[in-house]
Amino acid sequence: MEAEIDFLYETDFSLANEAAHKLWLIRCARKHQCLSLQLAFAFMDDTALHKLNVKHLSHDTLTDIITFDDTVGKDISANIAISIERVMANATEYNQPFETELLRVMAHGLLHCLGYKDKSSSDKSSMRDEEERCINLFHVEQNSLDHV
Repeated sequence: MEAEIDFLYETDFSLANEAAHKLWLIRCARKHQCLSLQLAFAFMDDTALHKLNVKHLSHDTLTDIITFDDTVGKDISANIAISIERVMANATEYNQPFETELLRVMAHGLLHCLGYKDKSSSDKSSMRDEEERCINLFHVEQNSLDHV
């Protein structure tokens, strides 16, 4: 599978291991039989993401993620904006490690491109189940790299 994944930082935050996150995203996409993967993740603060939310979605609220999805079939293409401040706040609110919550949000963006929805309660449940599967793939990948 052809894959291009970029990480852009508009805050002091940066991923500790970009390569591990890229491998993980590719593994998640392969699990869903994607043909190609082209993603750009922009990590920003609440203010910057709020401006995008108002400008592009007319939502005057804070959010943790906005996915600009240009996917066609199994060729995944998207720009995904994530508020690190919201991810931190959600991690605290849901008593989760920051890294787990970040993986959840990153998977969430990819899963939207794969057709997962989150408007109804059953859709939210399916999305959450698949987010968990993706998070588990990250940990499997890391454990297998630790033993090499």
